[in-house]
This record gives sequence, structure tokens and C-alpha cells, in this order.
Amino acid sequence: MTKYKEYFKRMLEANKELFDSFKKLHDQYALDEEKWQDKFNQEGEKVLTLIHEWENKLCNQSEKAGYGNYTTNLAEKFQAEVKRLFPMIDHIGIIAKKPSPFVLKKINLS
Repeated sequence: MTKYKEYFKRMLEANKELFDSFKKLHDQYALDEEKWQDKFNQEGEKVLTLIHEWENKLCNQSEKAGYGNYTTNLAEKFQAEVKRLFPMIDHIGIIAKKPSPFVLKKINLS
């Protein structure tokens, strides 16, 4: 198993409850974005923080081993694994504004 897949698997196993609950929320969000956007942002913030921590662990190990040139590709592959499991993860942090109703202002000619 490649290093980035191993770290991804370890991240999921170490935080199983968090990722299981986020997966349910992610699936609900995929069906109705407007309804779930606020909760998706709140829970997603925790998940993103955790994902970035594990990505940093992975890249730091490679840099210590003398493979600093390859850490960018490694990080991209790790993020690709995350997006494979959570395709809507890039939607975390979107601010959902309700469109204002269309109103025509009256012009007073006198």
C-alpha cells in the first residue's frame, strides 16, 4: 500500500466516529445544499482541520526522509483520496445567502 493511502486509512480509522457522522451529513448535503449548508460548514471545519493535520504528518515524514521535492505530489494524491470519499468537501465554507426578492422602485415624476 502506498504511503498516502496508508495515512488516509489511518486517519479514517483513528477518527471513525467523526468521519462516519460527517459522511452522513455529506450525503444529506449532496441532496439538499441549501438546507444543510450551515451545519455542513460547522462540521466540515473540524473535518478539514483534521485532514490538514494528517496531510502535514504525511508530508513532514517525506521531507525528513529527503524527498521534499515530491511532497507536493504526495499532498495532491492525499487530497484526491479525500475527494474520492467526500466529493463535496470543497463546498465547506460557502456562505449561503438567500436571494433578495425582486423589487421595482417606483419613479415619481412630479
